[in-house]
Parts: sequence; structure tokens; C-alpha cells
Amino acid sequence: MPQKTVVVGMSGGVDSSVAALLLKNQGYRVVGLFMKNWEESDENGACTAEEDFEDVKRVSGLLNIPYYSVNFSKEYMERVFSYFLAEYRAGRTPNPDVLCNREIKFGPFKQYAKALGADLIATGHYCKISHENGLHRLLKAKDQGKDQTYFLNQLTQEQLDGVLFPLSDLEKGEVRKIAEQNGLSTARKKDSTGICFIGERNFRKFLREYLPARPGKILSLEGEEVGEHLGLMYYTLGQRRGLELGGKKGEEGRWFVVKKDLANNILYVSHGDETPLFSKGCRVSGMNFIPAPPEKREFSCTAKFRYRQEEQSVEVRLTENGGAEIFFGEPQRAVTPGQFAVLYDETACLGGGVIEETF
Repeated sequence: MPQKTVVVGMSGGVDSSVAALLLKNQGYRVVGLFMKNWEESDENGACTAEEDFEDVKRVSGLLNIPYYSVNFSKEYMERVFSYFLAEYRAGRTPNPDVLCNREIKFGPFKQYAKALGADLIATGHYCKISHENGLHRLLKAKDQGKDQTYFLNQLTQEQLDGVLFPLSDLEKGEVRKIAEQNGLSTARKKDSTGICFIGERNFRKFLREYLPARPGKILSLEGEEVGEHLGLMYYTLGQRRGLELGGKKGEEGRWFVVKKDLANNILYVSHGDETPLFSKGCRVSGMNFIPAPPEKREFSCTAKFRYRQEEQSVEVRLTENGGAEIFFGEPQRAVTPGQFAVLYDETACLGGGVIEETF
């Protein structure tokens, strides 16, 4: 049987480096492919594409595999970054990492990999996948603390076809250990944090380059003016830090964001009392189901409303136009429009959609 070719998305990090190593050891013909998704204009910028590509070269050299670089900056700008800006303009808090997976990593990247002769593609995501009877199921990783199915909730069956996740049964500590034992230069490299194209940079400063800031009033829910905000796009529901309202009502309790009024450019905050942040359910648009929509229009499962959250019991009712109403078993804090509601059963990610509003 001829040796199968796997093109691995290599970012210059430890996860994708170990993914390539494991596949090579399993007998595949491995090809590394580095994606450049952001044209770096700031010499002090944190999206260190050149440095990351150097790590890809070093790891590929050690593994004796061919490697390539492809520039998807134009596609990223059109498909992900424009959406990112539009959501912030609308006063919402988007999750561009979910879009990047659907629109880039499992889109143009996969097509480019096929052009390089790929039979399969692989990434360093922490999740499992099963391919049975023509259905592709997205399953939870062994390392529940690192499970990344949340970020893959929008992938289609076509996108999941022919995909491998070599880290599915490994925990992060094991991955670093394998990298060290095999002399990979990325073994101790720090995990990237935040959105790639912003990285470690000051978020407000970055956003100001693309969207004009409109300062305005900060009001309490009682209508008392307690301060000035720098622009609604810089704040998210439940946010406590950066409000600079300390001492307005003494030191008991803290201020946090509870609402944005886009039409009047007002940021509403609460002091100590978190009840305004809790909701009983949410409406979701653009539901994507993995592997297929359920037969019933109403069903029970669990859900996450942000990445670092325990799964919550919910009741789901599908609506017209591909949406859903999700009713929470327990009231949830700071469920945020623009983020994704992602559905689960015990072992699998069932898909998800964009949170439009809470009730």
C-alpha cells in the first residue's frame, strides 16, 4: 500500500511540531505548511511570523520533512478581520479564532494542501475525530483542560473529511515532554495567547488604528453618571478591570459592565450587584451541526458560552432560519452577543452558533 501524504499545519509552536513528529513516526509522508495570515506592519508587533517560520524550518530540518510557507493575508483580511471589525463596530465581542478555523485553516489551507499532494491534513488542535460510514464526528480531547472543540464548532462535514488530530490522546505536559525528548526547538516555547494578529500588543491601541474611538458617558443602572468610557468597543459584558471607577461608592464591591447602549453611546455599569448580568437563555443564529442536524426540533444537551467554561445543562429549541433558542438549566453570567454557544453531549461537540441576544 502506497505511503499516504499528510500536510501538517505548522505554526512554529510545540503542538504542531509534535503533531508532525508523531505522524512521521506512524509512517506517513509528512509535509509541513506554515500559514502567514497577517501582514506585520509594526516592527514591534507581536505576531512574529518570521520568527515562527524559523522554528518551522528548524523542526522540519530535524524531522527531515519538506516544508512550505503560504500567505493567506488577503483571505484573512476579507473573511475574518473584516468580520472582526464589523462586530466591534456593532458593539459586540466576536471570536475571530472560530472564524479563522472555518474560513482559513480548514478552507484555503486545506485546498492548498491538496495541491501539494495531501491525502490527509493534520493540525495540533487538542481534540479527537472519528470517520465512520461517511460521517465525521468531532470528539472531545483527552486533556479536558485543553480541549479545543469550542473553536472548531463551525466546521462542515466536507472540512472535517480527511482530517487528523494527532494530539487527541495527549495532555499538554506529555506533548512538551515528547518535544524535549526528541530535541525539538519548540519544546519550551511559550504558548501563544490572545488573537494571533494582536498577540501581546495593547488591544485598545491596536483597535484604535482601525476603528475611531467614541468616548461617552458611563452610567449606573439608576441613571447616575459615574465616569467616562473610551469607546464602547473596548468593553465587554462582565468586565471589571479598566473601568477606572474605584472609590466611587467606597471600597465595598466592584464595578462591572452590564450593558451597552450603542444608539446613545452609553456604557452601563453595576456596583456589587451582579444579578443584571445573569440570563435564563439566549437566541443563537447560524447553527452548524456536526455531523448533521438532530431529528428533533427540541432536545437536551450541554453547552459552553465561552471557551474556558464548564459545560452547562441546557434545553435547545430550533427556530426558523437556522437559529435556536437555548434555555439554561441554571442562570448564566455574562453570556455575550458575538461569542459562540457551542453544544455538547458526553463525548462529542455537536456544533454551535453565534449568540445574538440573551433573555
